[in-house]
Amino acid sequence: MTAHREEAKDNVLKMAREHDVKFIRMWFTDILGFLKSFSIMVEELETALNQGMGFDGSSIEGFARIDESDMIAMPDPATFRMLPWRPRDHSTVARMFCDILMPGGEPFEGDPRYVLKQNLKRAADLGFAFNVGPELEFFYFRDSCGTEMLDQGGYFDMTPLDAANDLRRDTVLTLEKMGISIEYCHHEVAPSQHEIDMRYADALTMADNVMTYRLVVKQIALQHGVYATFMPKPVFGINGNGMHVHQSLFTGDRNAFFDKNDEYHLSETARRYIAGLLKHAPEITSVTNQWVNSYKRLVPGYEAPVYLSWARRNRADLIRIPEYQPGRETAARIEFRSPDPVCNPYLAFSVMLAAGLRGIEKGYAAPDPVSENVYEMTEEERAKRGIGTLPASLLEAILLTEKSEVVREALGDHVFENFIRNKKIEWDQYRTQVTDYELKRYLPIL
Repeated sequence: MTAHREEAKDNVLKMAREHDVKFIRMWFTDILGFLKSFSIMVEELETALNQGMGFDGSSIEGFARIDESDMIAMPDPATFRMLPWRPRDHSTVARMFCDILMPGGEPFEGDPRYVLKQNLKRAADLGFAFNVGPELEFFYFRDSCGTEMLDQGGYFDMTPLDAANDLRRDTVLTLEKMGISIEYCHHEVAPSQHEIDMRYADALTMADNVMTYRLVVKQIALQHGVYATFMPKPVFGINGNGMHVHQSLFTGDRNAFFDKNDEYHLSETARRYIAGLLKHAPEITSVTNQWVNSYKRLVPGYEAPVYLSWARRNRADLIRIPEYQPGRETAARIEFRSPDPVCNPYLAFSVMLAAGLRGIEKGYAAPDPVSENVYEMTEEERAKRGIGTLPASLLEAILLTEKSEVVREALGDHVFENFIRNKKIEWDQYRTQVTDYELKRYLPIL
C-alpha cells in the first residue's frame, strides 16, 4: 500500500468517526453505466479499505459468468463523501467509489473505471493529462409515468419562483456538499429542461462526478415529489437531452491545445485530436449514445450535432471551438457535442480520448473548419465538402463499432464484446415491438 493511500485511508477512518458514520455505500458501475451499490457497517470500514469487500459479480451486467462470479470491491479512499440526504433514523451515511478486482487482487478488465484508468495511463505515457467538463441536460416531469412539464420556459429564462428553481438550487447545494464544484445552472432550450454544469476536472474524477450528479438530480427531484430524467429524447418535436463534453490535454501545467499564433488559438496537437475525433466519431457513437432512444435525438434540427464537421459557432457541427478569452490559455478546449447524458461516462471518456490520441499519434490532418451553417447545406454541398454524418440508428452504430480497432483497444476485449452483445439484444427487442405510431398509422388503413 502506497504512503498516499495509507494517508487517505487514515483520513477516511478519522472522518467516519468525527461524523458518526454508520453505513458506507460501496459504489461501482456496470458496463451500461448503471450505478450499483451495497452497504457495509462502519465496523467493516477498515477491513474494506485494506482488503476490499467480496460480492457476487454474476448478476452485474457484463461482469462475469456464474463460474467466475467472485469479485472484490476495493474502495478508493479519495472518493469518500458523506451523503447529504439522511435516512429516517438520522444516522450518517457515506459513500466511496470502488475499483473491481479479481479474487487474486488483479484488476478486473470488465470494470469501466479500470477501462478509463488504462486509457488515461496511455495518455500519460504520451505526456498528456486528460481534462473534461461535461454539460448534462435533463427534464423535470410531474412523475415517471408521463411527460407533463413543470414550466414553459426557454433558454436562460427566469421562470417564476416555482418548483424548478427550488429543485435546481437544492441540487447545486447538495452537489457542492459532496465536493463537486458547479460553474453554472440555468433553464435550457426546451420547456422544463435544465442544465447544471460542473467545473472541469481530470477524466476519472469527472466520471465519478457524473455518476454522482445523475443520482443527486434524481434524488432531489424525488424529495420534491417530481421526476427527473436524462432520457435523450423523451418528447417529440422539442430539443432532447445532450451531454456536450468540453475536453483538453495538458502537459504539466501547460494546455497542449493552445497556440497563441493560430487563428483559432489551437495547437497542432489540438487539430490532430480534432481530426481523430471526426474520423472515428461514427464508430464510437454506440458508446457515447448507447440507447435506441439516443438516435431520436441525433436527427437534423433541434441543435442536433449530427454532421462530421467542426466550427467556432455553429451548433449543428459535431465539434465546436469555444471563443478564446485573452489571458485564459488554460481554458482553450474543444467541445464534442454528440454524447448524451445516459452513456457510461467511464467508457465514453475512454473512446473519445482514444479517438483523439489516434489522431495525434497518426498525424491526422483536420479538415478546414466550416463557417457556413452545415444544417442549411444541401446533401450535394455536404458531400462536396466531404462532410459525413453520424449513424442514424443504434443498429448502424453497433455495426460500425463492431469493426472498430480503436474502440476494441480502448475498451478491452471483455467490455467490447459484452457491450456489443448487450446492444444487439436491445436492438432486437426494439425492432420487434409494435408501437403506438404503427397502430395509429396503419391499423385504420391496412
